Amino acid sequence: MASVAEPLAARATRLTAPATLVPLLLLALVTTMGFTALGSFGTIQESAKAELGLGDDALALIQGLGAAVPMVLFSVPIGILVDRRNRVRLTIGLALLWTLGTLLTAFAPSAGLLTAARMLVGIGSTGSLTAALSLCADFCAPEQRGRAMLIVNLGKALGVALGFALTGWLFGLLSDAAGPSWLAGLAPWRSAHVVLAAISALCLLPLLLLREPARREVEAGPDAPFRIVAAELWARRAFLGPLFAGQVAVVMADVAATVWVAPVLSRDFGLQPQEFAGWVGALMFGTGVAGAVLGGISADMGQRSRRSGGLLLGAVIAAGLGVPAALFPLMPDVMSFAVALGVLSTCGAVTGLVVSVALTVFIPNELRGLCIGAFIAIAGLIGFGLAPWFVTQVSGLMGGEAMLAEALALVGVTVSALSFFAFLLAMRRAPASIFAEPIR
Repeated sequence: MASVAEPLAARATRLTAPATLVPLLLLALVTTMGFTALGSFGTIQESAKAELGLGDDALALIQGLGAAVPMVLFSVPIGILVDRRNRVRLTIGLALLWTLGTLLTAFAPSAGLLTAARMLVGIGSTGSLTAALSLCADFCAPEQRGRAMLIVNLGKALGVALGFALTGWLFGLLSDAAGPSWLAGLAPWRSAHVVLAAISALCLLPLLLLREPARREVEAGPDAPFRIVAAELWARRAFLGPLFAGQVAVVMADVAATVWVAPVLSRDFGLQPQEFAGWVGALMFGTGVAGAVLGGISADMGQRSRRSGGLLLGAVIAAGLGVPAALFPLMPDVMSFAVALGVLSTCGAVTGLVVSVALTVFIPNELRGLCIGAFIAIAGLIGFGLAPWFVTQVSGLMGGEAMLAEALALVGVTVSALSFFAFLLAMRRAPASIFAEPIR
């Protein structure tokens, strides 16, 4: 078992060394495919709505609860497994699960079965992210984790972008062409998910090259009784509470934007999926990359500073900038809409990476999977489960589905402001690093 006091020099490897870079690229591939599958339905949901005769409330349940329920029920158990079992094997199993869910999405005959299929995708994609973050921390030295998690988060950003761009492109292609004979009879939104499932299955093959690394920065050990692990977690509640609250609020703003951006563009700006999927996907990818780079740089700089909780300064600034950016649905034209949405997306990527690094710097190894799993469960319940529904309820109070853009802006501004104050409190309460040696 590796000790917390293990010299950093004995553990450090160059981030560009093949033994470090190749595993990180494979983990980036995992997050890319997982988040492509997770976001695929949002782009073409209006077509599914028309075919199945659904309303906005039903779409909110499919998009929201379809991701929230598996997160709430499975994220903590998966996090515990990440802390105690072989994470590579667990990742492969979860990847198979989201691939199956994507395929079942294509053949779901009703809203209930469609929700169940999306739940499988949610379990696989979010669970694999927990494992990927834990693995990433053990493939590199602490002072490199901002840059290492940048690589993995680039995969996530690409996945979010492909959820829009690739799905929208496939939808347009399969709408305009007859398509392969084995897709005959399927609506374009269904055919697109069949193709996505096939791509996902092919991308699983390189994961067989991944090997489990040794666990580092362990205090109680992976086999410690759960009461000891729970006590360690409870002792850090003053820091973890506002940290979780801040990131959950960011997730609420991001999820609400992701779920309702396509309907707003269709209803308020008169665009079809194939007209906006490409640029929205490119925007999500570009801002995800920019946010991950900024987040990684700010996290590594924060670790080298003398400021207490300086690692979280980037998250505080990003959360503050996200407040006015949440007004993107009310912009007068598509260009200003895209700029404001891009700023909001960038800020979300910054806070996400900073929080990920903070969990690996301030929390010992045997708690990381549990912390990430608990965060995903809370974010799933509130962010994915309630945020889209909040928007529909607010729009109903404001006059109905025609007020969707106004409701989305109001919810986004409110939760973005909450995230700013929560991150500020977390920064003030940040504990000392778990490492015995200062990071230079």
